Amino acid sequence: MFGELYHNRVLELAADIPHVGQLEGAQGSSLKVSRVCGSTVQVDVQLDADGRIAAIAVDPKACALGQAATSILARHAIGRSLDEIIAARDALKAMLKDGAEPPSGEFWELRHLQPVREYPPRHTSTLLAFEAAVEAMEKALAKRAG
Repeated sequence: MFGELYHNRVLELAADIPHVGQLEGAQGSSLKVSRVCGSTVQVDVQLDADGRIAAIAVDPKACALGQAATSILARHAIGRSLDEIIAARDALKAMLKDGAEPPSGEFWELRHLQPVREYPPRHTSTLLAFEAAVEAMEKALAKRAG
């Protein structure tokens, strides 16, 4: 079990998370918490004129699985629209919960988290970063529209 869930690439991603910290002047921010394990991930975003992520900061206090997912998000979030982040989140969720194919495109490395499918209590922490990114973007867009 351990070797399968926490294989080398998952550990490498978890150990190398870009854009860690808080974003000064964030337009949207979200903190997501897993009630199952207590993992948390905060995501702060600034959007460009087209509503795409111009800057991101992540603050994961999560297991290696949550950190790996956060790392993949942070590596590829800049330049992405809300629809693209939602599509990545939904593809990750479908892979974990419904046995769907792993995400493709920019977020293809989420495939490394496929073994998590067999451990439902780990699904929530694996999804935290993407859930937080979606909410942070929605808040930023609502603030802009409001």
